[in-house]
Amino acid sequence: MDKETLEIIRNNKYIYDYLREESNNYKYLYRDKNYIKKIDEKAKAKYKLRKIDKIERLSNSLDSIKTFLDVLS
Repeated sequence: MDKETLEIIRNNKYIYDYLREESNNYKYLYRDKNYIKKIDEKAKAKYKLRKIDKIERLSNSLDSIKTFLDVLS
């Protein structure tokens, strides 16, 4: 693995945490340094950091607020 890839791993907490939990992905990184993009996608999906996940959280929050306001009125 080259220094550039190691630097990416160390600077991104969610990638670092994902690789600590799913260490079998290191073997793919050793074979192909471009695999870091897939790891980034997998880590964002696991920790719910994708845009769609953020929108769902916002929607759930708004639904909770709406339900709370309905109960008050």
